[in-house]
Amino acid sequence: MDAVIETSRLLLRTFTINDARLIYDLNKDPEVVRYTYDPITDPEHAKNILETVILPQYALYNHGRWAVHIKQDLEFIGWCGLKYRPEQNEVDLGYRFKQSSWGKGYATEAAFASIKYGFEKLNLSRIIGRAVPGNTGSLKVLEKCGMQFLREEVVDGHPAKTYELINPLIH
Repeated sequence: MDAVIETSRLLLRTFTINDARLIYDLNKDPEVVRYTYDPITDPEHAKNILETVILPQYALYNHGRWAVHIKQDLEFIGWCGLKYRPEQNEVDLGYRFKQSSWGKGYATEAAFASIKYGFEKLNLSRIIGRAVPGNTGSLKVLEKCGMQFLREEVVDGHPAKTYELINPLIH
């Protein structure tokens, strides 16, 4: 497995079109998508998301949402990474993990590594993170990564708490 990012416990790699089933299976759990507002209806829909949203980010921006695997046994546990949002002119940190991996620090570990990659390898000046106000797990991840609360706002028609982190290497 060719990892883009390696942490002490995790491997983050680029998705391929063959990963549609992983995306679909992750999103089948109603608790996993409880706060995301973007249900994936079937494996073909997951393939379309890969083709139109995830894979183009790699070619255009040299980053994106990466598949996250546990190093020990290569189990797929979710995704994490950076996404350029042209409508907001910002790079957004995002993550989604299987329930079986919740509460083990994987999201924070992957998110922190993604931020580090964005600042050190891509020289990004700022990274944004957002979560629905009721999603305490995601909000804790953002805070543990050192992100600072900016404001509550409506983004893509949904309430969000917006956080940011400024690259200390640039500013």
